[in-house]
Amino acid sequence: MKIQFRINAPLKAEDVIEVFKSSGINRPVEDVPRIEAMLKNSNLVISAWNGIELIGIARSVTDYHYCCYLSDLAVKMEHQKAGIGKALIDYTQQTIGDQTMLLLLSAAPAMEYYPKVGFEKVENGFIIKRKS
Repeated sequence: MKIQFRINAPLKAEDVIEVFKSSGINRPVEDVPRIEAMLKNSNLVISAWNGIELIGIARSVTDYHYCCYLSDLAVKMEHQKAGIGKALIDYTQQTIGDQTMLLLLSAAPAMEYYPKVGFEKVENGFIIKRKS
């Protein structure tokens, strides 16, 4: 299997929804217009492809000079534990450069994953949660 990674390639919401559903990530997959808007308003999306099949995504919002928020990191279940998530993070870091901080919020099941791929846990964050 030869995985191809693409930067800001056009994506169909339906394909991204399939990745989200398969990966186990909690996203509003029943709200296609919301997923479309999430994609449209992201300015850095790294996608992983097995031929014509979308199998992974790293979706971010960044200024490319100081900060980058990695909002979604998802890989289809059957392709997990093959280094694709780490590669998506690596491509994100390469694209934003060394002067840009990469930040994310982790779901509870992934808390042990992120330190293994180079993230440091922070205690100095705050959040106002979405209402829906």
